[in-house]
Amino acid sequence: WGIPVKKGDQPWPGMEGKVFYVWFDAPIEYIACTAEWADANGKTDADWERWWRTDKGAADVTYYQFMGKDNVPFHTLSFPATILGSGEPWKLVDYLKSFNYLNYDGGQFSTSQGRGVFMDQALSILPSDYWRWWLLSHAPESADSEFTWENFQTSVNKDLADVLGNLVSRVTKFAVSKFGNEVPAGGQFGPLETALIADLGARITDYTRFMAEMEVRKAASELRAIWVIGNEYLQQAAPWSVVKTDPEQAQAIVRIALNLIRIYAILSSPFIPDASATMMKAVGSDDWTWPSDVHAAIRTLQPGHGFEVPENLFRKITDEERADWQSRFSGVRT
Repeated sequence: WGIPVKKGDQPWPGMEGKVFYVWFDAPIEYIACTAEWADANGKTDADWERWWRTDKGAADVTYYQFMGKDNVPFHTLSFPATILGSGEPWKLVDYLKSFNYLNYDGGQFSTSQGRGVFMDQALSILPSDYWRWWLLSHAPESADSEFTWENFQTSVNKDLADVLGNLVSRVTKFAVSKFGNEVPAGGQFGPLETALIADLGARITDYTRFMAEMEVRKAASELRAIWVIGNEYLQQAAPWSVVKTDPEQAQAIVRIALNLIRIYAILSSPFIPDASATMMKAVGSDDWTWPSDVHAAIRTLQPGHGFEVPENLFRKITDEERADWQSRFSGVRT
């Protein structure tokens, strides 16, 4: 269905049976919805035109579009042609990021057959961060990707619960049990800490670059690697052993680990914003400055700064739950 393609009101040879599909003019709503926002909130035309008209302030706007691969032609051909054809100074897209298809457990998602887990159902099972992490870390960028319950369980349990959640829990609980609810002051950073800071700085540089280049899966992989080096540092530094022989040095280890949690909160916020907010609240900070300067960031929480032990960031998915969900969302939706 659609609007027949003609030259004016006359038939167009070669275009017989062709129609303008809804996406031909649907992108105009990107502009219209901004105007609607202004109207609904008592704003002036200047408030929305500043984002869309280059003669009214939009020359400094960087405009990104994200979409499935089947919508690329409408956003690279017909919509720009409409904008250019108007003869008016509308802002054109700067970067367009398209994705391949996400399939479901050996087949395709199907709303008519109820095959797949849909947003309302997903959020009734687990909070949004669980789904955000899996979807972004498995984004179908270079090829189609497939959601399976086994992979989802593994990703949640290993990445979120074991790597990130376990670090936050171990550090805060150990710190409180040995030194109380304030960042301890003792000890000095040594070779292990120097190596950690160098590794962290290099990885944050790569992570930032992947984010800027919209390489979502690479960014997620780098973020996980950043979580891992924190765990590796703790395993090597072993504050639970050091505290028995050198409690001053154990304090230095705990101090850098608590600052790591704050850094992880900032870096993780594009992927798991709710967990990031929980981490930041736990370390008693509202400073979301991007940690480009790791040497400064790792010292942001000074001795005497208060913190608390948060609830577990992520719970593990059991085999029984996985089997139940796999069965429940394999066919007709109820």
